[in-house]
Amino acid sequence: MDLPILDITILAGSYLLGSLSSAIIVCKLMGLDDPREGGSGNPGATNVKRLYGNKPAAITLAGDLLKGLIPVAILNVMGMSPALVISAGFAAFIGHLYPVFFGFKGGKGVATMLGVMFGLSLPIGLAVAGTWLFIAKVLKISSISALVATLLAPLYIHFLSGEPSWVAVTMIMTIILYWRHRTNIMRLIRKEES
Repeated sequence: MDLPILDITILAGSYLLGSLSSAIIVCKLMGLDDPREGGSGNPGATNVKRLYGNKPAAITLAGDLLKGLIPVAILNVMGMSPALVISAGFAAFIGHLYPVFFGFKGGKGVATMLGVMFGLSLPIGLAVAGTWLFIAKVLKISSISALVATLLAPLYIHFLSGEPSWVAVTMIMTIILYWRHRTNIMRLIRKEES
């Protein structure tokens, strides 16, 4: 079955919103070097913090989170179908990972996925964010907190909403996110992750 024009427009718009790299835009506006040229080379909040400190990192984090939150929350408030809601979140997530405006080389997707979770519902977002913050506080390793929080996200959705399409698409996002973190995972296995 063909997707209606409105659905295609929504998904395309969500992808384009996700393609706006907060890290690159924030650093440019603040007169800082491109974060892809230093540190880990990843255009995300963690690398921006490593290179330039808390303020640009916090703005980057907020921007990446909003990219996932905005389309999902708007569609949810409008009463759109759950499948379209999560599909828009997935499109924004893919836009962040593979941004059309920046040579399809984007971040790892944790903050944007978290934004999607908050867009689905406040309890889901708080559960994922709480897990992320708790693990980060205890272990002080950013990648582990992200990996644990996103691994548990489909489970939280199952118990807090029961919407099968949300669970399924979130599982796909988690698998992709783990793939994007494969070098971090290898460093964790070798106990080399900072």
